Amino acid sequence: MNKEFWNERYGQHPTVYGDEPNEFFKEQLQSLTPGKLLLPAEGEGRNAIYAASLGWKVTAYDFSEVAKAKTLARAASLGITSIEYEVEDLGKIKLPEEEFNAVALIYVHLPVEVRRHLHQECKKSLKSGGKIIFESFSKDQLKYNTGGPKDRALLHSISDLKADFEDLQIDVLQEKLIELKEGPFHSGPASVVRLVASKF
Repeated sequence: MNKEFWNERYGQHPTVYGDEPNEFFKEQLQSLTPGKLLLPAEGEGRNAIYAASLGWKVTAYDFSEVAKAKTLARAASLGITSIEYEVEDLGKIKLPEEEFNAVALIYVHLPVEVRRHLHQECKKSLKSGGKIIFESFSKDQLKYNTGGPKDRALLHSISDLKADFEDLQIDVLQEKLIELKEGPFHSGPASVVRLVASKF
């Protein structure tokens, strides 16, 4: 799935994953004091706009120019101006050190080496006491036709996340069957992995 794929998908639908924030992200964010938030692979901005409405200063990344344009247009229509959105390849991204109070990785599915690079950069970019919030499809999601990659290597496991975030304090780590209601491409029963981890 390359830039052209995502530009076409975002361009062909009014919304791909809905306008409402991801429920797990929303739940976790409500327990935190607003600060600086990083959202890699943010797509159409549903999580960025929600966070900005709570007072977070949001930095978002995606490699789709169409997704960026849709995010900023919707944010502007709501009077939200605190979102910085960059178009960048997550496999090559270099993030500032100790910049963010929280990083949320919501349905970010990448090849293994790209995933590990991104996770390292995200950890580096967290301030002490900052949190990683993560939800995406587990390898069991192949049983369901409710969203996500069809390539098992792009799906996640608890052991993947333990290895990637072993140097953080893991507060939540679970695989769970949930009911997704996130637009036309995330709808129905789904197997997900969730993680919340804190930087010492």
